[in-house]
Amino acid sequence: MNTLTATERLETIRHKSRPTVMDYIPVIFNDFMEMHDDRHYGDDNAIVGGIAELGGIPVTVIAQVKGRNLDENKKSNFSMPHPEGYRKALRLVKQAEKFHRPVICLVDTPGAFCGIEAEKRGQGEAIARNLMEFMLVKTPIISVVLGEGGSGGALALAVCDELAMLENALYSVISPRGFASILWKDASREMEAAELMKITAEDLVKFGVCEKIIEEPTGGAHTDMQYTAMNISDYLNEAVPRIMKFDTDTLLEKRYEKFRKIGMFTE
Repeated sequence: MNTLTATERLETIRHKSRPTVMDYIPVIFNDFMEMHDDRHYGDDNAIVGGIAELGGIPVTVIAQVKGRNLDENKKSNFSMPHPEGYRKALRLVKQAEKFHRPVICLVDTPGAFCGIEAEKRGQGEAIARNLMEFMLVKTPIISVVLGEGGSGGALALAVCDELAMLENALYSVISPRGFASILWKDASREMEAAELMKITAEDLVKFGVCEKIIEEPTGGAHTDMQYTAMNISDYLNEAVPRIMKFDTDTLLEKRYEKFRKIGMFTE
């Protein structure tokens, strides 16, 4: 059982040597062929996507890219996608639907980019459209949170039939720093916020948000990338054929029910 606190997990997933999708994709998938551009504005290096093979099954892979150093992070905008990134993802999902390929989304972002240029190009609309369109896509979608799953920037790739998380990953409606900034007007209290928000993999399984926790080695994924990649691969190789067995109507109904049961409210 993972005994790390949310704060300790936050530090673990931000470790400079933690594996990124660029490490995982060549190990988990065969013959990955990247596809670029959203056909509206341009390409976005914060999201990589393309076609690959998983255990003999053609799949579409869409992943958020974190860097390990300043140059890589600048290239991927610190894993904060622009609207063209989300539109590229939606284009690839629609292509996957046309050819009945399962979609695998690898989520790792502190949140969508909130700069002026992103807002001018319709950041909110792009995220909202992904949420709407992913819900109705007639092909299986599986999402795996590898590290940070921050806000709508993560949810735009996590409307899925099954959600899995690495055991140190965090998934939240807002980043701990954003939570602290809004609630306490003090971003330096993000570690305190992380403990209050109930955003660990165990919390989210309990809430019915996450279906599967994928084991990491002691100390975090960066201590043994191959072991972590093998565990992700084992999960995907089990989950993809299982979910592909559902007919389209059952698939969409189960996806609808998955999101209808999330959340609590009082009147």
